[in-house]
Amino acid sequence: MAPYAARAAEHPGGALDLSVGSPVDPAPAAVRTALAAATDAHAYPATAGAPPLRAAIAEWFGRRRGVTIAPDAVLPTIGSKELVALLPFLLGIGAGEAVVFPRIAYPSYAMGAALAGAEAIASDDPSEWPAHAKLIWINSPSNPDGRVMDVAALAAAVARAREIGAVIVGDECYAEFGWESPWDREPIPSILDPRVVGETDGAPDHRGVLSAYSLSKQSNLAGYRAAFVAGDPALVARLLTVRKHAGLMQPAPVQAAMIAALGDESHVAEQRERYRARRAAILPALEAAGYRVEGSEAGLYLWATRGRDAWESVAEFAELGIVVGPGHFYGAHSPEHVRLALTASDAAISAAAERIAPA
Repeated sequence: MAPYAARAAEHPGGALDLSVGSPVDPAPAAVRTALAAATDAHAYPATAGAPPLRAAIAEWFGRRRGVTIAPDAVLPTIGSKELVALLPFLLGIGAGEAVVFPRIAYPSYAMGAALAGAEAIASDDPSEWPAHAKLIWINSPSNPDGRVMDVAALAAAVARAREIGAVIVGDECYAEFGWESPWDREPIPSILDPRVVGETDGAPDHRGVLSAYSLSKQSNLAGYRAAFVAGDPALVARLLTVRKHAGLMQPAPVQAAMIAALGDESHVAEQRERYRARRAAILPALEAAGYRVEGSEAGLYLWATRGRDAWESVAEFAELGIVVGPGHFYGAHSPEHVRLALTASDAAISAAAERIAPA
């Protein structure tokens, strides 16, 4: 990407970087206050998370995701990327076994398999998932293409994972950002939803199923490394034991900040509207310039193509002083797409739209 970034920087108006999905908006004031108040953190934090944090996560699942879960079936993580990369290791997966992830996906799923010495398989079709797969990753809404799996698709994935004895994990970090019907008016379903996993004795059956979530996007806390995993109590207990021995403890001030963030929906609604406005500003410009935006019904990216190699599009955007991400970075199945992030300032998005539309 270096030559294209350098070319974009030569634009008279300067470079506009839409290639990285890192939040630019401020963290909520209440969250920063909670973090500051908890900085006298002289004792080791609990790997399991403080009881108020676990209770806050469980309550949030019920309120925002329609999922009933016990506080002892949740576990804070140091951001979600470390969980994605380390989960095969934490579950004891290795040589002769496989990790399955979406055909179009960010690289950490495959890297997690590589770190554990397992086979990495990109597949969206549950019927293709092999018997030696021990971990299945689902990403809905997806990064980079913003696709959403409905209840039926999630249920089929869970059923197949159970059939082959694999753990299945839903990476759901973008679930608060649905843009197109029906997700502009309906909650995006969680893999832990009782309609997906079924019920036993009136309670959701979370056997073999986990959900990974992050506050980086909805609360602008990427720098805090504030995330969590929840689901099957037996799996959470195993992860807790291994993480204790590995010293993977979320800092106590961050735990306090998470409690504040999880208890406040107003800042999430405000951030959602920011991204909605940015999407509305740049999407028509892309279409006017001849790009076809595919998927992208949720999440924080626009997945665009003009039917040519992605590097050609990257070069064209660079001539406009805009840096975008090539589809090649997200696997072998997206050679003609580019990803544009909505995680840029209002001014940067507006400027990008003004440069794109005339082109």
